[in-house]
Amino acid sequence: MMIKTEKQYHSTQEWLHKFEHTVSQIENNETLKADPRRQKFYRDSYQSQVVELREQIMEYETLTTHDPKTPLTLNLEDINDLPLLLIKARMAAKLSHKELADLAGLEEAQIQEYEENDYETASFIDVMSVFYALDITVKKGEFIVPLDTLRRTPITQEELLSKTN
Repeated sequence: MMIKTEKQYHSTQEWLHKFEHTVSQIENNETLKADPRRQKFYRDSYQSQVVELREQIMEYETLTTHDPKTPLTLNLEDINDLPLLLIKARMAAKLSHKELADLAGLEEAQIQEYEENDYETASFIDVMSVFYALDITVKKGEFIVPLDTLRRTPITQEELLSKTN
């Protein structure tokens, strides 16, 4: 999950505080102290949420406070992450949806919808318009085509959707 808006940022901060408070309560719970394995299980499960929320907050803060005059390097480990890369680039450039839409020759509502849905509804040409509007360049882009194990049967829509989640 990625924080994309100020509203989500504040909501995530609230959830972080709730999870941190719960971790503290678990550590001080006398009933759970009597069962250390159960206490550890609860603490670890809530603590993992704390770690994840902190990472999301840190990423959002890094993007929104990045100096727009300094190039930003974003890594793409999986092509399915391209939509998040576009969103991160817009945020770091401090462009509003409207500003990006104007640069890409699209409508503001389209950009908002695309980002809301991680560009699932965007055409390839619209994705490329945003890509070029953000002036993104690819260095050392490497795509592997495993010819020896290339599938010879059609991919189902269910398989495709499972690969993108």
